[in-house]
Parts: sequence; structure tokens; C-alpha cells
Amino acid sequence: MRRHRIVGRLGLAAAIIAAAATSCSTPGSEAEANAACDTPGITADQVKLGFVFSSTGIGSEALASARSGFDARIGLANANGGVHGREVTYVWRDDETTGAVNEQATSELVHQESVFGLVMVTSSNGQSPETLQKEGVPVVGLAQPDYGKYSNWFTDLYDPSPVTVARYILARGGTKLAIATTGSSDYVMGFAHKYGVEFQQAGLPTVEVIPFEASTDSPSRIAKRIAASGADALIGFTTLDDFAQLSAAVKAADVSLKVSVSLSGYDRSTLSRLGQQLVGVSFPVYFHPFEGGGEAIDRYHQTMSQYAPETAQPEQQFAMYAYIYADMFLRGLELAGECPTRAGFITALRAVKDFDASGLIEPVDLSTNQMTPLRCNAFVQIDPTGAAFKVVQPRLCADGTT
Repeated sequence: MRRHRIVGRLGLAAAIIAAAATSCSTPGSEAEANAACDTPGITADQVKLGFVFSSTGIGSEALASARSGFDARIGLANANGGVHGREVTYVWRDDETTGAVNEQATSELVHQESVFGLVMVTSSNGQSPETLQKEGVPVVGLAQPDYGKYSNWFTDLYDPSPVTVARYILARGGTKLAIATTGSSDYVMGFAHKYGVEFQQAGLPTVEVIPFEASTDSPSRIAKRIAASGADALIGFTTLDDFAQLSAAVKAADVSLKVSVSLSGYDRSTLSRLGQQLVGVSFPVYFHPFEGGGEAIDRYHQTMSQYAPETAQPEQQFAMYAYIYADMFLRGLELAGECPTRAGFITALRAVKDFDASGLIEPVDLSTNQMTPLRCNAFVQIDPTGAAFKVVQPRLCADGTT
């Protein structure tokens, strides 16, 4: 079923909260305000959200874990009384990793299901961002770097600073960089060029940009090009599978690299599938790494265990991202008041200057982060066994501070 209720009706916690609100407020407060609220997705006792993610389709394997993180954070909220006495429910759609399906899914959720807003964990948005902005529907979720132009779209990360990656590579002994890309599309090559310019400005020259087509190119040939370039560092703007092939070929050719970085792939499922090929590869992490522990990570594990118990492996990056996005949406609902409007939600959440998802991420100023690259993050590395990540840099910033 696509209509999904996280938990049953609010129990004792909601009754206590309702009693407390009644005892300390004047007549016509929360209960009456809730009853009078006619915003889409808002009833006297519920707020209904839409959740869109890529459960099927090409490249959906990692994204499919997102629903468990969303379930867990919403479940925790409901166990603590919901938001302003309302239970949080949601209706979900799988966009099949296709822009056209995403557009249909978001339209159904907004116009047929009348959801208040959306949480989206997908990279296949099609024209949905433009449409949702025109309709004033609040969205929290994965974002492309240029999504900052959409005032209704919220995330903790639009664009990471390339300089932070350069600082990491330099600190690990890299002096000359080769960039590997999956394919040679204008978008990918433009992305590589942008990073290359900022790497150069940070003191890390790029000696070669090497496109790789898995269906036609030989990984060993690419390894020879890397060796011939004189590079002692490698970064991948690639799929994880492509980077695993290239890493294995580099090792087989005995190319001496001081540091190797993949921009994506920090996920426990990576270890069982590609760990041996990726030994020694580093990954930037945009939340506090699972391996670092601490109170926030412990709370995450406890919440996942309690409210998404079917999840065998909670240490998945898109489960964490969805958990963070749910937390952000809940923050907006709290701030929007007892009778929230979509416009009020957007205004209130955009004014938050210290969102940290209860300690899971570096504090983010949501009033400025649309146009400001994320400047601090962690780095992890696959250990020599290929069976575990280790934290090698808990925090590194573009200005060199830790």
C-alpha cells in the first residue's frame, strides 16, 4: 500500500501534551486553532506529508534505504506527541529514478492527496522543482547546486566546497591530481573543470582529466594514463563501480598514489560489494560519520532500531539523509505554528540559522546556505581489510581549520 501510517493514533504522550496545552492556554487555543485550520494536508489531528524517493530504477540501490530513515524520524516525532498535537502521516511514491515519473508523483501528492509539503530523496526531479516553486509547496530533500534559486526548497547541502577536498588531498601528501570521470558529458566535464579551477587556486594542480566509459574503455589503459600524467593523487567524479574498477587497475599497475578520493560511496553496503577493490580510498562525509560515535549517532541508531526495525543496516548514507530531511521538515512545522500555512512554513524555516539535526551535522544557516558552499566536512577511508571504514579526518574546513 502506498498510503502509510507510521504509528497508530497518538497515545499517552499526546494526551499529556493536549492536557498541558489546555491547562495553560486560554479558550480557543491549540484545539480550536487546529479545528479551524484549512491548510492542505492539515486537519485537527493530523498533518500529511508526501515522500518521494527512488526505490526502483537504474542506480536506485543506495537511494532505496531512504525510506527507513524517514520512517524512523517521523516515528520518533509521533511517539513524542507529533507536532502541535497532530500526528504526522505520509503518502509515498517511487519515482523509478525517472524525471517524468517524478513529475507525475509530485503532482499526484500535491493535487490528489493534498499533502502539506514534500520530502524528496531522489536525483531524478525532472521539472518538479519549477512546478513546486510556482505552487508554493515546501520541499526538503536532495538538491542540485543550482536549487538555491528555489525559495521553497530546503536542504543542508546544496554544494560542498571543492577547496575542502583539496585541503584533504594536500594534507595527505598529494601534489598533482588526476581527475577521472564517468563519461564525458558536458555536465560532468563542466563539473570537473569547476573543481579543477578551485583545486588549482588551493595549490593543487590538475595534470589530467580522464573520461572513462566502462562499456568501451579498458581500466588498465586508464591506469597507464594516470601513471604517465605524473599524478600522485586521484579523485573520481564517477559512479562507485567505475571508481572501483579504476582503483583495482591502478593497484594492479603498481601506480604510486598518495591519496585517492571518491566523491560518493560512503555506505556500509559499499564494503561488502566493493570493499576489496576500494581499499585505501577516502570519501567526504557531510554528516558526523557513523564510525565516530557520539550522542547524536547513538540516538540515530536507537531511533532506527525502534521505529524502523526492519532495517538490517542503518549505517547507510541515504537513510541518514532522509532522517536529516525529516528532522528539518519537522523543525519547519514546529516553527510554522498551530495552524501552519505553506508560505508561513517556508518563511519560518528559511530564518533558521543553526540547524544541526540534533547534532548529526555541522550547524547550517538555512537563510544563506542556498548560495554558500558547505565549507566543513569529515573524511573516512576504507581500511586495509576492505571490511570497514575508519575516520581519518573528523572535521576539515576549506580554510584549513579542523
